[in-house]
Amino acid sequence: MDMGPRCARLLAVFLLLGLCALVGAQKPDPCQCSRLSPKNRVNCGFPGITSDQCFSASCCFDSSIPGVPWCFKPLPKQESEECVMEVSARKDCGYPGISPQDCASRKCCFSDAITQVPWCFFPLSVHDCHY
Repeated sequence: MDMGPRCARLLAVFLLLGLCALVGAQKPDPCQCSRLSPKNRVNCGFPGITSDQCFSASCCFDSSIPGVPWCFKPLPKQESEECVMEVSARKDCGYPGISPQDCASRKCCFSDAITQVPWCFFPLSVHDCHY
């Protein structure tokens, strides 16, 4: 049985998917990277990865701290950069069951993606965010 043409088609599909992934990749916002505690970094690269390769994978890069991943997954994107923070940094700005609208009227951030933490929380200044 000849697998040549079948393998070639399969290879073409994988190459096309890889190109599509690269085109869709974008560098995370500074707050998504700088607000993540080094001890909480989840590796997103391989030994020797460059910052360009890391950013091309939509990951953060910071080689200033030894002993932790330099290319790592960013914090989740939020509607506003001031709302990007680790869950442990959230300071409650509402009450249990607050609606997104009531939270916004208090000029606070809202995210109900994680249970058992404040969903309505105070924003942080974006002046401390950097690459």
